[in-house]
Amino acid sequence: MKLAHLFKQQVASMLQPVTLMTEEELIQMLEVPPTIDMGDLAFPCYTFAKTWRRSPDQIATEIITAIEQPLADAHIQAQAVGAYINLTWDRAYYGTEILSSLEEQQNTELQIGTGKRIVIDMSSPNIAKPFGVGHLRSTIIGAALHRIYQAVGYEAIRVNHLGDWGTQFGKLITAYLRWGDPEQLKLNPIGESLRVYIQFHEEVEQNPRLDDEARDWFRKLEQGDAQAVELWHYFVDVSMQSLQKMYQRLGVEFDAVLGESFYNDKMPAVIAQLQRQQLLVESDGAQVVRLDEQELPPCLILKSDGTTIYPTRDLATAIYRKEIMGADQLIYVVGGEQTLHFKQVFEVLRKMGHSWATDCIHVPFGLMKVDGKKMSTRKGKVVFLEEVLDQAVERATQIIAEKSPDLPNKEQVAEQIGIGAIIFGDLKNNRQNEIDFSLKDAVTFEGETGPYLQYTYARIQSILRKVQTMNNSHYNQTTIELETNTTNREWSHVSWALLIHLSRYTYELERAATQHEPSIIARYTLETAKLFNQFYNKDRIVDAPLSVKAQRISLTMQTGLYLKRLMTLLGLQTPEQM
Repeated sequence: MKLAHLFKQQVASMLQPVTLMTEEELIQMLEVPPTIDMGDLAFPCYTFAKTWRRSPDQIATEIITAIEQPLADAHIQAQAVGAYINLTWDRAYYGTEILSSLEEQQNTELQIGTGKRIVIDMSSPNIAKPFGVGHLRSTIIGAALHRIYQAVGYEAIRVNHLGDWGTQFGKLITAYLRWGDPEQLKLNPIGESLRVYIQFHEEVEQNPRLDDEARDWFRKLEQGDAQAVELWHYFVDVSMQSLQKMYQRLGVEFDAVLGESFYNDKMPAVIAQLQRQQLLVESDGAQVVRLDEQELPPCLILKSDGTTIYPTRDLATAIYRKEIMGADQLIYVVGGEQTLHFKQVFEVLRKMGHSWATDCIHVPFGLMKVDGKKMSTRKGKVVFLEEVLDQAVERATQIIAEKSPDLPNKEQVAEQIGIGAIIFGDLKNNRQNEIDFSLKDAVTFEGETGPYLQYTYARIQSILRKVQTMNNSHYNQTTIELETNTTNREWSHVSWALLIHLSRYTYELERAATQHEPSIIARYTLETAKLFNQFYNKDRIVDAPLSVKAQRISLTMQTGLYLKRLMTLLGLQTPEQM
């Protein structure tokens, strides 16, 4: 039940005969006042001043007079405040109905994606490189989108498209054979791989021939050279063990883990089709598809040495996901710096005759920098995610020791709080914003943070436990049967604001899904916690007057259920005690 939207439709239908605008236009004009005491909706009258030849203040008064009876019939109060019409729903009339509808709304799946399958390309770290905080964004944005898509009815498939192929493996093999330490590789495979990879990029500045050697090793790898394949398998295996530890801590799972190498035997068919369609042309010894009509640079398909490159593999990948995995939409949660790359790949697919290229969507996100600088594995400028998570958990452990030394399951709760701080610290930002990562800010527990949400949820559970201990067992239900023999219709500003906010859940969920934007849910969750805490600080709950006690306990319980659902969508755990 998208109550906020229904209210807007209700008002728009009243305004339409008077303004002669369409209901959709009127809905777009309606605003939410800055404070709840000003009303539930506001309608600005500036638009009509020129054509009606009267001041907006006069127009507001005239419109109210014209729709006075429909407003009364709908139990809506209207007040002209300057150029605005402020509209307030009769809380006594609507409050109980809205509160009763919250459970139904929460448990109703939206049907936007019913019968459709989305394949999400997410995380996609490079093999034999450390899992840095730079990999965090694709991983947790993709995981949150997966949950959001599922909540609106899609069948969502998570694919980890590992960077396990390409020239960088030629560089890694070259570096390991020249400078690697087999013992160190066994003890610390990722660390040793990183060390020699960095050394390669230092040495190549003095010895450019190393690049030729690396290209030669990658060519051997593509041709199945035994030594190259053996080393490659080893790097992949040890990397996957390291990556899996990070995914477990973040609560992230995948339905398929398919590296770029998986598509090796699928690329020849793509290249052959491009040749048949006469789309490949030579450019400086390489093979490209020209995209002049789209004002895009040529898309490189085969390098001058005959080896493949990212676009080649991404073409094969997209075709596989469509034809074999049965995707109706292909979502790529990949950094914004790859925008041109995906424009090229999608356009080549279209030129190949794949009309479904319009269902390929790049979901870009902003770069994550450290101290204002871009991270670079080859230069050794990496902040290890494992270290960040460990420090966040350590900070949570210290706070628990100071404030709740007797808390049960302290270690588990500290892990939940620390990881939650890191996840929410990213998701609360619009995904396209650039982030300057600061460990100090990431593990702060005041303000707009994951721990603030978790603490609010734990506070709600504490209130409900107190209700139980008062032998009010009939309150220990998902929905409380409201007493009909009491007024139970009084709504304070803070309780009404929270109630109306919760009623907007499905509207916000739909927005997040259609805009591919988890921060919509993150900000809505944050506002839910803020509104509850305002309600908690101003209205008595456990010892409230009988006339409103059931109502307030029910509102508290519903808020807890909504917070849990919202935080689960984002990937945050919900400790019962903190």
